[in-house]
Amino acid sequence: MEHPGWEPRRVVAVEPVLPEGVTPPGTRGRILQEALALFAEAGFAGTSIRQIGSAVGINSATLYAHYPSKEHVLAALVTIGHEEMHARLAEAVERTRQDGPAERLTALVRAHVLIHTDFPLLALVTNGEIHALSPEQAEPALALRHACWQFLLDVVEDGVARGDFAVPDVLLAAGAISAMGVRVPAWFGPDQAFTREQVARDYAEFALRIVGASAPPRS
Repeated sequence: MEHPGWEPRRVVAVEPVLPEGVTPPGTRGRILQEALALFAEAGFAGTSIRQIGSAVGINSATLYAHYPSKEHVLAALVTIGHEEMHARLAEAVERTRQDGPAERLTALVRAHVLIHTDFPLLALVTNGEIHALSPEQAEPALALRHACWQFLLDVVEDGVARGDFAVPDVLLAAGAISAMGVRVPAWFGPDQAFTREQVARDYAEFALRIVGASAPPRS
């Protein structure tokens, strides 16, 4: 089998897209969009306020009128990323509430993977730069992250309790499943031979194998 040809890189070749409905309009939104591209490329520490302002077409003083500091810009991005992830996972949980553990896990993993394919730069910054925030700035995002983790932990624990899943350690299994999705933005992009749906479908099957469950037949 031939290697698909992707190369290790920090940023995939995609536009800095932000979710609709939660991104501020006007200049505040443009600041976030340009900062996202810069943070994804150079990291929080490697990006200056002047660079963000220049990308937006405003000076530093104008930028500070919208965000008190560079950390506030990052905090806004990290919060947006976690809000979108929580919303998608919560919808998957609600939609499959009456289903068995395997179906619920499949829905969660698909939702988790798809947010990482739909907003790869946001996911990279959200996951990779949150450490640059102070505890106060990071707290809202961390609370949402914990809730998302609990969604996954609950379904794996329920599957084990019912005898549908068999894992040596619930925490390690949930951590492995979560880590798969988090790594998707590091390689997924328009230059790859896989669609977002293919990746979500196959990763859901991988997750079922991790917990010792059989994947449903493909239609």
